[in-house]
Amino acid sequence: MALVITQPCEGVKDGACVDVCPADCIETDDAANQYFIDPERCIDCDVCVTVCPVDAIYPESEVPEEWRPYVTKNADFFLPEGAE
Repeated sequence: MALVITQPCEGVKDGACVDVCPADCIETDDAANQYFIDPERCIDCDVCVTVCPVDAIYPESEVPEEWRPYVTKNADFFLPEGAE
């Protein structure tokens, strides 16, 4: 199970989570309006959760129902271009 960044991060992109991540698994790009956690590299340490200023990061199993699509959105960000 990985951690997932959800809707409250959109438009904020604070970056505190990136600074503390020991697995270097949180990324974004110029086109994205939020950060994403790579589910393959995330070690579920929860350090990012403690520093997120907008409380946008949840364990996958605890993502609120209205933000469940962000589980896929996070994973899809790390798919190779053209992959589904």
